[in-house]
Amino acid sequence: MSNKKTTPNNLEILRHSTSHVMASAVLEMFPEAKFAIGPAIENGFYYDFDLPRTLIPEDLAIIEEKMRKIIKANYSFERAEVSITEALKDFKKAKQLYKVELIKDLEKEGEKKVSIYKSGNFVDLCSGPHLDSTGEIPADAMKLTKISGAYWRGDEKNKMLQRIYGVAFQSKKELDEYLKMLEEAEKRDHRKLGKELDLFCFSDLVGPGLPLFTPKGTIIKRTLERWIEDEETRRGYLQTATPDIARLALYEKSGHWQHYRDDMYPAMKIYDDQYVLRPMTCPHQFMIYNSRPRSYRELPLRYSETSRLYRREKSGELFGLIRHAGGWSFADAHLICTPEQVENEFKNVVDLIQYAMKTLKITEYWYRFSKWDPKDKKGKYVNDPKSWDESQKSMKKIIDQMKLNYEEADGEAAFYGPKLDVQLRNIHGKSETAFTVQIDFALAEKFDMVYTDKDGKEKRPIIIHRSSIGCLERTIAFLIEKYAGAFPLWLSPVQMAILPVSEKFEKYANALVSKFKENNIRVELNNESESLGKRIREAEKQKIPYMLVVGEKEEKDGSVAVRSRGDKNQETIKVEKFIEKILEEIKEKK
Repeated sequence: MSNKKTTPNNLEILRHSTSHVMASAVLEMFPEAKFAIGPAIENGFYYDFDLPRTLIPEDLAIIEEKMRKIIKANYSFERAEVSITEALKDFKKAKQLYKVELIKDLEKEGEKKVSIYKSGNFVDLCSGPHLDSTGEIPADAMKLTKISGAYWRGDEKNKMLQRIYGVAFQSKKELDEYLKMLEEAEKRDHRKLGKELDLFCFSDLVGPGLPLFTPKGTIIKRTLERWIEDEETRRGYLQTATPDIARLALYEKSGHWQHYRDDMYPAMKIYDDQYVLRPMTCPHQFMIYNSRPRSYRELPLRYSETSRLYRREKSGELFGLIRHAGGWSFADAHLICTPEQVENEFKNVVDLIQYAMKTLKITEYWYRFSKWDPKDKKGKYVNDPKSWDESQKSMKKIIDQMKLNYEEADGEAAFYGPKLDVQLRNIHGKSETAFTVQIDFALAEKFDMVYTDKDGKEKRPIIIHRSSIGCLERTIAFLIEKYAGAFPLWLSPVQMAILPVSEKFEKYANALVSKFKENNIRVELNNESESLGKRIREAEKQKIPYMLVVGEKEEKDGSVAVRSRGDKNQETIKVEKFIEKILEEIKEKK
């Protein structure tokens, strides 16, 4: 059932209060500092500053010490409501141009008053709430962690600000546990392991945020792609292949250009017309549906495609494979069904996603019921309150019947309908949407999609948008971090390394390589001149599941001495029996 939070919890209030203390300390250190925003986030907080010089890591300790003095002073957090006019006057006088911009935005939205908070000499524009005083912050349970750049409002056209991150907890013990977890997280970071294991790389010449998958990384990507496509086919999906670009008119008709333009690449002139890189597959597949008349007997139609989608990420938000520029490989699908089929199809989609997560051994996730924002004033959503209400009630009924534990989130829906999102947390604690199911009440009408019912009348179908394993690049990032690069056998780029003890046994080793390859087993021969021990350590470093040592005894017996990843023991086994064992392990995805 829903466990929606309507007010910040105590930890969020603590962290937001700590961000104000940090800003106060920065102001003490840099009296000319300009302040942007400083929210509480998962595990901590940050604040963005426009400062007279570039911060260095050593500055964090100085700011921390000033924060402890502010905490010890026990200043009250004093809230006041002031008029827009008065707030503009005060923040202009203080030369806080970013606050002035925010106040003007609130004025445009019809606000007459704003709230401010004062603690000591520091005054900030803020809706709160805060603790009663700075002294309520445990000084030994907070720490500043890093400095980064951040464009004002996340827009690369704006000025680059300096962002200071920090963490805050209710006890020193919790902080110590978190820092220990953070240390482990650094070891599992997919950006670090991706380079060490030669899975992907980046090139400044190619462009920031554009990943280049190496042969090893491509094996993982292709294995995932083939596996999910085969599973979808088994479940009645029909594969399509559609172009990466389309006329701008297609996305004007769908509404993407009006509602989603900021996330799309600019239009380009081709053949005396305007074309765009597609951000979604749905309009393309709708054209396949509309290519001939449809009967109710054909429904549901389940069109799936591992497509390349192009969404323009802001440069300040790029993060390895989780958020990258350019094309995404997306396990996309659109189910076109009658209203009576929606419930069953929705449940089957969730079952597919649960099967995928079980196979990938993803156990830590949660559901988010993403709804529209009825206060939307920016044209983010299709303006049809009645349809929104009906579709959200319909989705809520289905997910309640399925007894899914979910949270609700206003303002996170697709522009054409509500979503059930599957949320994962990366090793740095940030939550990301991994997989999604959406009920679309708008696009069938926009594209005049119809089917003939059993009485010969034309009816509108309902559309379910879904991703089974989401964006492959993002899913690979999660899997790298989950397994710390030690992939299960079926996903490992190299499934086994053959290590002859000396040159005399290279002929036998090469014969084994051929035999394994005949059975579609990914194998690597390491016959370098280094010692056997060093070659074993290298295979372990590359996290190869099996190391096969071969020498005189193995050649004579037609066997291999098998050493499993993470196990120093060896087992000698006949080659044919070992191949049988390996193929079973790959098939069962153990």
